[in-house]
Amino acid sequence: MDYNLMLDQLLKLLLASFCGILVGWERKSRMKEAGIRTHFIVALGAALMMIISKYGFQDQAELLKVPIDPTRIAAQIVSGVGFLGAGAIFMQKNTIRGLTTAAGIWVTAGIGMAVGAGIYSVGFAATIIIIIGQTVLHRDYKWLSSPKVAQINITAVNHEKVVKDINERLKNNGINILKIKILKRHEDELIDLKIVVKINASVTPIDIVDIIESDKNVRSVEV
Repeated sequence: MDYNLMLDQLLKLLLASFCGILVGWERKSRMKEAGIRTHFIVALGAALMMIISKYGFQDQAELLKVPIDPTRIAAQIVSGVGFLGAGAIFMQKNTIRGLTTAAGIWVTAGIGMAVGAGIYSVGFAATIIIIIGQTVLHRDYKWLSSPKVAQINITAVNHEKVVKDINERLKNNGINILKIKILKRHEDELIDLKIVVKINASVTPIDIVDIIESDKNVRSVEV
């Protein structure tokens, strides 16, 4: 039994776990869906499977006298973790949530694979880079901000110019209507509208509500 090899493999598992904890801690500090435990397990599992891929079949290779491809299990880790990350993605009011978390899980698996393969510097460097990147890019820089899409549900008086008035009010405040749909006409001369708008980072949902509610024909607004 090669104790040096066992010690090296144990070190890989511990280091991969540590890297996963670091990434998970950054995600947990931002109240994300996948936190310390998830990233810890993903990194540890990826390193474990990478070690198995490299060393788990050496005895069979010597016994059967056939070459063993150590990349086969590693390749399955990449696709397998993709399904795990897909579970963290969901839609909420026309907004995709959890995409960054899913990508973080996928990268954490890559970190575990790198450490499991013995490329310690790459695994640790990737850990530091992803933590710094998540921290820096998570801040609200105006030059990085892109227009966002929001859905607005409005109940207003069924007036022939109500849509035109709302459109003008939003456009005058830098908000463009992408889509408008009449959901329901009520018997009490009210109408339900669904409006999809494109807004800039400087405009908040409260601003949108204030802009639309300033129209005397509007009865309720939900963003």
